[in-house]
Amino acid sequence: MSAAPDNDWNPGTYSRFRGLRLRPAMDLLRALGPLPPGPVIDLGCGNGAAAAALATRGRPVTGIDSSPAMLAEAEALGLYDSLRQADIATWSPDGAPPALIFCNAVLHWLPDHASLIPRLAGMLTKGGTLAVQVPHQNNAPSHRLWLSLAEELFPGRVDPQQGPGVLRPAEYHRLLSPLGELSLWETEYYQQLDACEDGHPVRRFTETTYARPILAALSAAEQTRLITAYEAVMDKVYPAAADGTVLFPFRRMFFTLTV
Repeated sequence: MSAAPDNDWNPGTYSRFRGLRLRPAMDLLRALGPLPPGPVIDLGCGNGAAAAALATRGRPVTGIDSSPAMLAEAEALGLYDSLRQADIATWSPDGAPPALIFCNAVLHWLPDHASLIPRLAGMLTKGGTLAVQVPHQNNAPSHRLWLSLAEELFPGRVDPQQGPGVLRPAEYHRLLSPLGELSLWETEYYQQLDACEDGHPVRRFTETTYARPILAALSAAEQTRLITAYEAVMDKVYPAAADGTVLFPFRRMFFTLTV
């Protein structure tokens, strides 16, 4: 058992659960109302999973991501009008103000949402929308146990603040409601993960996203120890059915802010 050792995202392992990861993006898009004139920004576009749906809005779509590997796959789709490698924390549009900044499963990787999200909203054209979806799963066993087991096995090796973080829903409401028309909600998806020959399905799902920075802080041998301990617990918390599939509840937070 092993995890990807490099710092860049692995499009192949990320896409293993493509359908399950894409559904929240489509739910976020369906929640959007009419948009004013202006371009669409797919902020944190990854490998371009949402490109086809965003293109139906009938306006130029620009993809922004920090991962060269993900951008290469997004470019191969031929669906973006332009693609740009950039750090989302410091990115700003270099053309007309966007009508839509679409942030699917990306902002939880960035700190200081109290400054970041109002800054993004301030880039929109009048009547434009900031649309955000972030996993809200950190307190569930699937996520919490990566950190607790790492601390138990390798005390002090992993920063407990490493990895994705989000504010509480009430904090987003307090922060964003003065800025425009805010809609804020959560959905818990009961995902059926297919059986995996190379490990517990929940481990395979989480190690390519949430656990990436945790595993990156450890040596290959330490990663193997952590993964073995994690899988032993997952077998109890998320038991497999007779056919090897696992029912995996996963909570996500959404909001749209129209300025």
